Amino acid sequence: MSAPAALIRIEHVSKHYRRGADEVPVLHDVHFDIAQGEYLALMGPSGSGKSTLLNLIAGLDQPSRGSIFVGDQDIARLPDADLADWRARHVGFIFQFYNLMPVLNALENVELPLQLTALGRRERRERALTALALVGLSDRVRHFPHELSGGQLQRVAIARAIVSDPTLIVADEPTGDLDRKSGEDVLALLERLNRELGKTIIMVTHDQHAAGAARAVRHLEKGELSALVENRPRAAAPA
Repeated sequence: MSAPAALIRIEHVSKHYRRGADEVPVLHDVHFDIAQGEYLALMGPSGSGKSTLLNLIAGLDQPSRGSIFVGDQDIARLPDADLADWRARHVGFIFQFYNLMPVLNALENVELPLQLTALGRRERRERALTALALVGLSDRVRHFPHELSGGQLQRVAIARAIVSDPTLIVADEPTGDLDRKSGEDVLALLERLNRELGKTIIMVTHDQHAAGAARAVRHLEKGELSALVENRPRAAAPA
């Protein structure tokens, strides 16, 4: 059986920031591929560059040098306005602290990314309800964030991330603010999205247990990338 096609190609990417007159390096000559349907964990100590790399892949930042191809599109070359449009169409975000709107209920929070599309109100609502059902929150659609537990809040955030059927899902410490049981539930849900729906997932985590739920792990150390470590065989994309 042939290897899955690369969805993401990171070609000799470096990133630095300016601090006054100084140039502070964060990533150095990073190059690797991420296959379609992969579930990859990025690990490393604080300051290793893992969140910077995730932000580059998600189009939240652009490299100082190098290219990042998602499909045939080099997102490192896109102007800011085009990059924002690309993110809205292709990336679902999951954050450690949920980033939900407190004045919106669960359904409205999940529906929010669809406001940027041409979908009508009824179809937006149907898609949001489907996403909430997928994460097991059909009975919480009218609840506001302050009425939900941490695990439920993160499941709302996951529903929001998948509601637009994105090309890839990026998760930055998705279990970092959760108790062990809620964290296990979130990891099981991410694994299901990868295994059953064939979603490509890239997760930053400092937690070895969380990383063990991924299909593969890469470590960053001082801005340089380690070899790929396979946890389990890659999930097959759905037929």
